[in-house]
Amino acid sequence: MLIVMTATATDAEVADVVRAINALGFRAHPMPGATRTAIGITENAGAVDPAHFANMPGVAEAIPVSKPYKLITLDLRPERTVIKIGDATIGDGGLAIIAGPCAIESREQAFAIAESVHRSGARFFRGGAFKPRSSPYAFAGLGEEALKIMAEIRDRFDLKIVTEALDEAGLELVERYADMIQIGARNMQNFSLLRRVGRSRLPVFLKRGMAATLEEWLLAAEYVMAEGNYQIVLCERGVRTFAQHTRNTLDLAAVPAVRRISHLPVIVDASHGTGKNYMVTPLARAGVAVGADGLMIEVHNQPAHALSDGGQALELDEYEQMVREVRAIHDVIA
Repeated sequence: MLIVMTATATDAEVADVVRAINALGFRAHPMPGATRTAIGITENAGAVDPAHFANMPGVAEAIPVSKPYKLITLDLRPERTVIKIGDATIGDGGLAIIAGPCAIESREQAFAIAESVHRSGARFFRGGAFKPRSSPYAFAGLGEEALKIMAEIRDRFDLKIVTEALDEAGLELVERYADMIQIGARNMQNFSLLRRVGRSRLPVFLKRGMAATLEEWLLAAEYVMAEGNYQIVLCERGVRTFAQHTRNTLDLAAVPAVRRISHLPVIVDASHGTGKNYMVTPLARAGVAVGADGLMIEVHNQPAHALSDGGQALELDEYEQMVREVRAIHDVIA
């Protein structure tokens, strides 16, 4: 059920509707918009009778929702969600660049890359502290040491920190140091972790699972929102197919498809989406051209010596050139 308030509804009238929803044993999710407030209803086992709300002061209409997701849709919030972290934004019509190494390997390495990211004008720095690796013998990250290095980078370069939490125990550390929590492809359907980040104060960067349908991806975001955290960025990072010329197949059609359904911003990860250094810039250009709100790009000062995913990382000069190119494309289509 979706309750749409009138444009002139007062805060008190919105609060009355929220109380009425809660009194029925449901959960209310008020979403203020530019011209109106809409209130989503969750935790109802069956259909909700519109008559409960239709005649309440300030209510314009009560609309049954038949879609499997209720909160992430444009039906609830026609305006685009804008994620704000200090003075940095995602989803406001600008082009957000989230860049950095796959993993933090040392302070020297991280600072060299961060300097390039800052020089490019990007506002977000990505770096892995806890790495989910296919092999138990592969480098799995420096843990809290990496988080401390990234906290230094935030202070030195005014870059917002995006890093992955692998589990609920690690999430507490990530919350202590980061500005945005990344949920990786392997954890997209880790429902206990999704519920936990739904109760976090930090925005969530939700990657699409490597074999997830669009609906499954959006329902993962719904898990987070249902717990009360509405600050979500969706990331298309490629899906696994029969193709062998790329690490993953970047589903660029997902960008306009999601934007047609959801108010949440969408980022394209052109690094994981290809797995090949020489493909990153062309696919980054394409991601901007199809309407992505930004890009996630892996950058390394010495890709040949990277401890993880060096084959898909741009060198510093390649990265800075890519940023110039994608900004030019964005300026044309914005």
